[in-house]
Amino acid sequence: MTVTEQLSALNHILAHGDLHSLFQPIVSLSERRILGYEALTRGPSNSPLHSPINLFAVARTAGRLGELEVACRKSACRRFSELQLPGKLFLNVSPDSLLEPGHQPGRTLQLLQAYGIPPSQVVIELTEQSPTEDFALLDTALHHYRAMGFSIALDDLGAGYSSLRLWSELRPDYVKIDRHFIDGIHQDAVKREFVGSILKMAKASRAQVIAEGIELEEELVVLAEMGIDLLQGYLLCRPQEQPPYDAHKLMPKFTGNALTLSEEGSNLGALLNEQPAVAQHTPIAEVLEAFRAQANLNSLAVVDEYAKPVGIVNRHALSEALLKPFATDLFARKPISRLMSQDFLAVELKQSLQKVSRLLTSRARQRIEEDFIITQDGAYLGLGRVIDVLKLITELKIQQARHANPLTLLPGNVPIQQCLTRLLQQAREAVICYVDIDNFKPFNDLYGYAKGDEVLLSLAQCLGERVDPARDFVGHIGGDDFLLVLGSHDWRARLNRLREDFQSQCRRFYSDEHLQAGCLVAHSRHGQRQEFALLSLSLGVVHLRPEQCAQLDASQLAGLASEAKRHAKAVPGYSLHIIDTHKLSA
Repeated sequence: MTVTEQLSALNHILAHGDLHSLFQPIVSLSERRILGYEALTRGPSNSPLHSPINLFAVARTAGRLGELEVACRKSACRRFSELQLPGKLFLNVSPDSLLEPGHQPGRTLQLLQAYGIPPSQVVIELTEQSPTEDFALLDTALHHYRAMGFSIALDDLGAGYSSLRLWSELRPDYVKIDRHFIDGIHQDAVKREFVGSILKMAKASRAQVIAEGIELEEELVVLAEMGIDLLQGYLLCRPQEQPPYDAHKLMPKFTGNALTLSEEGSNLGALLNEQPAVAQHTPIAEVLEAFRAQANLNSLAVVDEYAKPVGIVNRHALSEALLKPFATDLFARKPISRLMSQDFLAVELKQSLQKVSRLLTSRARQRIEEDFIITQDGAYLGLGRVIDVLKLITELKIQQARHANPLTLLPGNVPIQQCLTRLLQQAREAVICYVDIDNFKPFNDLYGYAKGDEVLLSLAQCLGERVDPARDFVGHIGGDDFLLVLGSHDWRARLNRLREDFQSQCRRFYSDEHLQAGCLVAHSRHGQRQEFALLSLSLGVVHLRPEQCAQLDASQLAGLASEAKRHAKAVPGYSLHIIDTHKLSA
């Protein structure tokens, strides 16, 4: 295609608005929701400029890049509005177009107003194709966007000419890691180090990281383990004219161990082997043939007419029973119920991994390697293997250690976020308690950091003694801040006992002088005497009601707990402040 023909095709596209908008979801892993969609443009399907690479290259050469980008934004906004897609709309904008002399600020806002899309729902995604020279002018242009309510994202971090400088000077709300560093990250330690550095910088600049271009489940598993929450790529969903609205439809596509473990073994779905069962009247010859046909089949469950498990048949046990003289002829036509074992373990799908582990280890040693049956409401679902339980528990411990607080070894911020997300998904009534130590800094300054660490370890022990591991949760946010999630109705009594335990434990940390005085006595730099109350707890409590779970996300729930804690801190000495979510909607 000659240059003249390319320019002619471009003129036709711009004159008739002959563009197609596709949308690719950006998924939040922890919240199991679609954060938003990146709008991607294609030219006419029968045109050499169908490819966005060719289309934008010709427009740049012709000096019509800004005009093309406006047409792309118009197409994306119109289609986004027609589809009524949830979440944010990510619009690609090149710095070149913003710096063009003819650039007219405000056209994007006019488009949004025309299609009823609020600016707060739109993210301007900077795509850098050539060196950016005038950072001051670009910053001014983006300042106008921010002033109107837009968010800013930096695309292809690590691939552009000056992307790190753009990040440091423009402080975007989102940064998208270039596909090059995602491709094969599970096999490349250098790429993992690069992404780890990006996460540290993002935390410092308060930007959210998006990993794009994910195509392999192994890549996703590594990214999830590293703590990246926002994901985009073909593995989840290809760009589509009518993309999915519900993130749960994308979830089955990434059921690797790391994602199952993020649920802390809340159910046994990751262990389920959907092996068909046999009826208790099935002839033994048919069961024997099933084992012969499947070399890897270790066991078969036996069910009654209501699909309830009544027994299990193990390959080796069946073979031993049929090794006796004439046994095969004798039993061939008999029902499998004659040779099945009724000593089997059946567990519900919603059962916790920890409880299943305890049940397995309590069985006789000769039974420990047998498969177990998984049921739902008593009906047979499939089989589970002991070796898979062991693998899952091992990987769970590894992940917990990775995200644990180094001092107390309690779960840190990533598991805390996951716990709050699960709580909302399950629509459970619970109490979220933000625990903070009063006057910890003066104590730390007076007695030293080693003694301060002893206080934190003591509080961690007190918290651990007041939770039920089967239904409660305790995490360490950082410093002297902890988080409790209690599912029991006696939470008030538990918190009272926690206060008493902590006050009792703290006595051993004070000097006799401070115990007798009932306060900490210190002197300022100017020699002035200062008094601080002894250590106590401020507890900020959020009483979460099931009917409010759908209206909150994990960040909002954590914010309510923090707000309750601030109210509690305003009261001298031990204090407890409660926010009831039922009253929030009243």
